[in-house]
Amino acid sequence: MIPRYSRPAMVALWDAPARFRIWFEIEAHACDALAEIGVIPKEAAKAIWERADKAQFDVARIDEIERETKHDVIAFLTHLGEFIGPEARFVHQGMTSSDVLDTCLSVQMSRAADILINDVDQLLAALKARALEHKFTPTIGRSHGIHAEPVTFGLKLAQAYAEFTRCRARLVAAREEIATCAISGAVGTFANIDPRVEAHVARKMGLRVEPISTQVIPRDRHAMFFATLGVVASCVERLAIEIRHLQRTEVLEVEEFFSEGQKGSSAMPHKRNPVLTENLTGLSRLVRGMVTPALENVALWHERDISHSSVERMIGPDATITLDFALARLTGVVEKLLIYPQNMQKNLDRLGGLIHSQRVLLALTQKGVSREDAYRLVQRNAMPVWRGEGDFLSLLKADTEVRKALSGQELSDLFDLGYHFKQVDTIFERVFGK
Repeated sequence: MIPRYSRPAMVALWDAPARFRIWFEIEAHACDALAEIGVIPKEAAKAIWERADKAQFDVARIDEIERETKHDVIAFLTHLGEFIGPEARFVHQGMTSSDVLDTCLSVQMSRAADILINDVDQLLAALKARALEHKFTPTIGRSHGIHAEPVTFGLKLAQAYAEFTRCRARLVAAREEIATCAISGAVGTFANIDPRVEAHVARKMGLRVEPISTQVIPRDRHAMFFATLGVVASCVERLAIEIRHLQRTEVLEVEEFFSEGQKGSSAMPHKRNPVLTENLTGLSRLVRGMVTPALENVALWHERDISHSSVERMIGPDATITLDFALARLTGVVEKLLIYPQNMQKNLDRLGGLIHSQRVLLALTQKGVSREDAYRLVQRNAMPVWRGEGDFLSLLKADTEVRKALSGQELSDLFDLGYHFKQVDTIFERVFGK
């Protein structure tokens, strides 16, 4: 990803020096295991660690060798031999390139998942704080974009908290899914390397042994990982779109923080646009766009082909870097979100009490009116309000059929806003615990 949408920790995980260091650790741990079971001299395994730790991997030199060999792992191994010396002949014993590449990718994706899980933790903390702050701030709930019934802004944020709690669990599961190691040699038969080497490398690299690999780790694992990133991205977009809608001039119930000196438009000095959440919508699309290639990578030819390789070299870094940035940006939006309760109340009052129609409907049925008749009576008085012809309560009180069932005071009592919030504590307890 371009620097504009990148954060240093995630970028560093995918850069060339980090990748080559992981490759070396895989090879060196394999040498330790080979030495332990008597395949190579223990002195050689020790020398490999010592000489590599004293040297710096020269990325430019590896690239230079690869231009000739047309093979990245061979180029890396050749470079190792340049400063390890004769003991380099023991490196990569019985291994194939995929043992290094796939195990490295598992390490990188596992560590990327750790960063993303921490990102979600930061977002959850921000959502919880703002949800508790606005637990009983009344606002209008909307269905189809149209005023429905009252909710609280705290409930909106609690819903997002619950959603990202599920996202966190999915990321934990995706990390578990991807964290496997394959050091099984060509076509995965362990013909030239002992399975104990794989077990040792897996333990040292924080992975589990892949139960059965071909020449690669099965790509259904990777597909699940990227699919999970896509779901998390969709949840980011859902909250971003909610904020964008609520910031529209005609609504203006919330607003992205607008800093001193910030400019909204090159042409119109008055503009305060929801640029951060619009950006989050775009970034979410990017992450989801990387899911389909990951799904298509599952179907490889026989024991392996490399059709997956070019895809993963791009979507591995780009999907995790993009989502890391998006989660951090969303956390900042939530933390600094400007919330306008007075505008929420103004919007609650816009429809002249129509938001209480269901209470009137139910009250009529409780008084013995059939549901069909009750609906007809309520709708008959609601439609003029849409046209600006009076307020709902006054029209109901003037309706003789309605008054046969409900007194004026009973009707007034049905317009109590607080009635809608009597279960807020119960919902918050379900989401946040006691």
